[in-house]
Amino acid sequence: MTVVGYAPGAYDLFHIGHLNILKHAAEHCDRLIAGVVSDEMLLLTKGRAPVIPLSERLEIVRSLRFVDDVHAEVVPDKIDTWRQVGFDVIFKGDDWRGTPKGDKLERDFAEVGVQVKYFPYTMHTSSTVLRKALATIDAEEPVGRVARALTS
Repeated sequence: MTVVGYAPGAYDLFHIGHLNILKHAAEHCDRLIAGVVSDEMLLLTKGRAPVIPLSERLEIVRSLRFVDDVHAEVVPDKIDTWRQVGFDVIFKGDDWRGTPKGDKLERDFAEVGVQVKYFPYTMHTSSTVLRKALATIDAEEPVGRVARALTS
């Protein structure tokens, strides 16, 4: 039996944490589908639009050799996504474990026989941290940016 895995995420400002979760996910299934959350769903669920548009995020993730397919997530409920895609295991960062969102995910998927597997969350790098760093850099005076660029 082929085990189909599903790894949803925004994959905005693609970084090592994204790479790690997708790499680990691929090691635990025969076929990996990466769910890339749409711009509209990110605005709805996180209250902010991504920096990188959906079409580009899909292309970045699709380009990884260990990702077999990508799916644009356009509905907020992961069970609805499961009905569209069909997978046996869903992968999430362990920052979801023991949270109300994670508990709901586990309950909902237990009812349809889908395993929830957690992987270590990369604490030192996240899109939120990168977004804040970019905002700080952008807020600096132009002279500060030029001076730092010249000394790097």
